[in-house]
Amino acid sequence: MRNGLAVNEKKRIVITRNGPYRVTGGVPLLREVAEPDEKGDPVAWKHGGEYPRREEYRLCRCGRSGDRPYCDGSHENIGFEGEETCDRRDYADKCRKLEGPEIDLTDASELCSQARFCHREGGTWRLVRRSDDPEARDLAIEQACNCPSGRLVAWRSGEPIEPDFEPSIGVVEDPGAGVSGPLWVRGGVPIESEDGTPYETRNRVTLCRCGRSENKPLCDGSHIKARFGAPDESEAEVE
Repeated sequence: MRNGLAVNEKKRIVITRNGPYRVTGGVPLLREVAEPDEKGDPVAWKHGGEYPRREEYRLCRCGRSGDRPYCDGSHENIGFEGEETCDRRDYADKCRKLEGPEIDLTDASELCSQARFCHREGGTWRLVRRSDDPEARDLAIEQACNCPSGRLVAWRSGEPIEPDFEPSIGVVEDPGAGVSGPLWVRGGVPIESEDGTPYETRNRVTLCRCGRSENKPLCDGSHIKARFGAPDESEAEVE
């Protein structure tokens, strides 16, 4: 157990030097669509199908593969530089806490992947401050749990409120922004640095797949500015 998560050591993501993510242990790979409202802000996740099961596979990290989400070796042709630059401290050491009347919220802003689930109704932070209102409380919890990067975590009575995920990787599509998003790692899949150092095991993590993040290997939302995957890039078929 790590951070309350049951860890399957066979399932693993290894970041290779200036190359792809190497995934082992038969981690399910699924397409996940962030369904938007009329303003373009996501309100719910919709399952978009599952890629064929593989015991081991490599996922593109440079953003240039013609077989996305899989790697096709394009990183070698373009001289991709994928140095890991993110702050490797644990979540608890870099988050800030907002206390509300019924629930609290922790926020590690540097993990933000610009998913925008937190925007509705004045934002998750305002809803937490109003959490003595049951509707505001429930929406704040929903928004925090929908945050794919795990930047936001809602707490009640000192315990985190987390979605119950099976170990898997979601290939995110963001039609509200008209782009393809990050790789959404769920359910405590271990992530290992190119130097063999493990990252903190968390229930929700977003990994960059556009190649442009300045917080590698984590997503920082650069795919939106880069218009990554929009409008018509071919990707492997899902079932």
